[in-house]
Amino acid sequence: MDFRRKRRAPVDIGLIPMIDVLLVLLFFFMVATTFRHHSELKINLPEAQGNDTQPSGKEINLYVDAKGVYALAGDDNQFHELVNQTPEGLRAELAKLAGETRLLPFIISADGKAPHQAVVGALDVANQLGFHHITFAVNKPEPR
Repeated sequence: MDFRRKRRAPVDIGLIPMIDVLLVLLFFFMVATTFRHHSELKINLPEAQGNDTQPSGKEINLYVDAKGVYALAGDDNQFHELVNQTPEGLRAELAKLAGETRLLPFIISADGKAPHQAVVGALDVANQLGFHHITFAVNKPEPR
């Protein structure tokens, strides 16, 4: 009886066939994947036009502080806090300040720590009133 163990050949894992399979899978997924995703938000960017009919020298400034409190700049360019801080109150004050025209520039100056909902609410009110020239100020407004 022969109790000696037989020598086995060392197990060698071939990396080249595994790399080939991975490359085939990579090519398959690249071809099968669609790279064009349709977004649900459609944005129409404005185009510049030569003759602008907005009145010069007058604009509407809205300031949103860190607590979400609205303040509008009147004719004296001083920010005055709104008595009614609801969207309806803001809508009424904006309509009174703008009058019949909606071509005035509407400038929103928001504090860096202002609640997002307050700024979005102001944008929504301006959109509902029909303002077309809405911008965000990059400079800090003068103190109230």
